[in-house]
Amino acid sequence: MKQFRILAAILLLSACTKIDVPVEDQLTPATFPTTDAQFILAAGPAYIGLRGNYCLSYWEQQTLSTDEAILPSRAGGWYDGGRYQQMHYHNWTPDNPIMSDTWTWGFSTISTCNQILALFASSPNSPVKTKYAAEIRTLRALMFFFMMDAYGNIPVYTTFGDTTTPVQKSRSEVFDFIESEVKAALPALGTATDATQYGRPNTYTAYALLAKLYLNAEVYTGKPRYNDVVTYCDSVIMSGKYSLATDYAKMFYPDNGPQMTEFIFAIPYDHASAQGEQYNWYSLHPALQQKYGLSYRLSNPVSTIPSYYAQFSDTNDVRTALWLTGKQYDFSGNPIIINTTKVGLDDTYTGTDGSTPVAYQLTFTPDLTLRDSAKFEVGGDELGKAKGIRNLKYYPDVTATDRNQSNDVPVFRYADILLMKAEAILRGAAPTYGVTALSLVNQLRTTRNAAPLSALSLDDMLKERALELNWENTRRIDLIRFGKYENSWGYKTDADPNKRIFPIPSGELILNPTLIQNPGY
Repeated sequence: MKQFRILAAILLLSACTKIDVPVEDQLTPATFPTTDAQFILAAGPAYIGLRGNYCLSYWEQQTLSTDEAILPSRAGGWYDGGRYQQMHYHNWTPDNPIMSDTWTWGFSTISTCNQILALFASSPNSPVKTKYAAEIRTLRALMFFFMMDAYGNIPVYTTFGDTTTPVQKSRSEVFDFIESEVKAALPALGTATDATQYGRPNTYTAYALLAKLYLNAEVYTGKPRYNDVVTYCDSVIMSGKYSLATDYAKMFYPDNGPQMTEFIFAIPYDHASAQGEQYNWYSLHPALQQKYGLSYRLSNPVSTIPSYYAQFSDTNDVRTALWLTGKQYDFSGNPIIINTTKVGLDDTYTGTDGSTPVAYQLTFTPDLTLRDSAKFEVGGDELGKAKGIRNLKYYPDVTATDRNQSNDVPVFRYADILLMKAEAILRGAAPTYGVTALSLVNQLRTTRNAAPLSALSLDDMLKERALELNWENTRRIDLIRFGKYENSWGYKTDADPNKRIFPIPSGELILNPTLIQNPGY
């Protein structure tokens, strides 16, 4: 991603102080962009935008609103006006900063794409221009997909510099727009999957996006499109370009990248040159800092909910090992000890010897009992800080000097292609190439060293997606599609179906009075 920094340097250069020197070379629409390298540079801001909040406010929307993760207060920290508490209880409002942060991220990235496409339109026609314009058009369609899925009826604008008020479209209309945009871009997209293409949409990114769009078509438009899901999943599968990773854990390591055979489209991160705060500092306890050799402090707030973790019951399944539970040890097998006192360990202790020293072995428990319901507080003592099973999917980056890690984050993976095809067949699509929904799921489970299933229900399908795709921004969409989003979990009992769509942020309604707020808000 370092090439994106070069463009900024080019635009800031001022190497001469004599104003009467003739200009012999300059960047104009006729000369920039014209080459592969120049088009990559010009496109850079769109990918920087995508990287920005994908693992922050967008992840918070897609994950903290589900049973996959919970972010309670610990010692008063992370209450932040109740924003995370609202996500858990499903009582968020249009003023919740997570709503506005995600909206701003999505539509500012769309605007950046529009600006880049306007720049491309001014450059000379060439096959290179056509290809890179198709990539940005696909990226823009992906951002519209994220926004349509989250907010329902949204404004659609594709012309940079247009000062007219964007018109709000129905969810079904936006669905049709996304579908047409991706299909229009497809013929010009490349089929390369190597390092030269990594981090930018290719043909198979477009196929995966269409498959995801069609998998959820009944939610978005009221009309199922499961045969179309199979068609586009097959377009990826039959290409032979991708395969399941033989080492699930290493797929998410800080040194992952274009060598990952499962990554169809991933967001590259680098702790130095392509920064973006990621997941591990959310969930790892500060006492683990020394174990993993980290030079920055871990923050600790996020864990999973006991009912979600209960799905990881197969100890042979490699995906189960990526959760931290029970007593914790360093890599030499020594217990991780926190030196505290009886009161420091448990602040409800009432004995007269509360100051007595205690050597406490860090132990993660499923318990998430609230000490203060109003503040969503699980406790600031050592027992409270250790409440909740922790996710270790994105292994800590020992080369990082702060919370910016180098783990690339997949948006579309080959495993999800297999699962989408399996689900579509399970829901009634015609099987192809001699496979069944069960055989596709068992293909994945065998690779993950999980016991094969003898039968497959929709509940089994949802569970398999939880096992495979946790912490990958899929759980909310999945729960809605499977009719489970109104269920109770943790402390959440809200069953309002209006919460399947987030509210348009209050600030946006002020800026654009033509916007109509979503029902229930």
